[in-house]
Amino acid sequence: MDLNLSDKVALITGASRGIGLHTARVLASEGCPLGICGRNSDALEVAADELRDRGVPVVAVQADVTDPADAARLVDRTSAELGRIDILVNNAGGVRTSSLLESTDEDWRWTFETNIFQVIRLIRLVVPHMRRSGGGAIVNIGSSAGWHPKVQVATHYSASKATIVYLTERLALDLVHENIRVNTVSPGSTIWPDSGWDRIRQARPEFFDAYLAEVYPMGRLGKPEEVAQVVAFLASPRASWINGRNIPVDGLEQTSLRRA
Repeated sequence: MDLNLSDKVALITGASRGIGLHTARVLASEGCPLGICGRNSDALEVAADELRDRGVPVVAVQADVTDPADAARLVDRTSAELGRIDILVNNAGGVRTSSLLESTDEDWRWTFETNIFQVIRLIRLVVPHMRRSGGGAIVNIGSSAGWHPKVQVATHYSASKATIVYLTERLALDLVHENIRVNTVSPGSTIWPDSGWDRIRQARPEFFDAYLAEVYPMGRLGKPEEVAQVVAFLASPRASWINGRNIPVDGLEQTSLRRA
């Protein structure tokens, strides 16, 4: 299916690996010029070269989007070099693993800065560019832990991703008259080389196999490209009647009391 994206410019945070990189690949295959960022300059340049080989312009900015100056620089360079911003994919995020009672105030502050405040900041920066283009699409990357609590996932992380789900619907209402849609994609456990789940699979194979059997009826974890395809569709005009929604991409994930 042609997603009608060849005239759209997409900005993707955390795009040097995992779901972010796979999303960039899908959007590049649809002809989207791309602005991408990552904290690791070497990985970012490898990703940028690969994406350019797919025939689209790519602006790659080494940036930590939790830093307001870096976030502004990313948006400014993308807009200046590619002429506009039509799509924002808020993929960057992170997790600190600690239980509720062991967690500190700093764990909570760091988690919400990493998963919420930088998302809000990027949206504030990008919306004026979308207005000038007559509209746009924002896709936030959430987590199944944000609406389906898991004891093996840190409480502060789950709470931050639950906030994403609420924020998405509220922002969709705020921006609907600007012709800007806002949606969330909430992946279940997703694996790729050297991801967190890949490291668990190698270090604790018995736990991994038991968790897989208990939680995933389809018998496997998700692949980043499966999430990326949904993100690209939501970002496209083909999804013009989907707004303010949280779309699970979780392989019919089930509840588990098994702690990681």
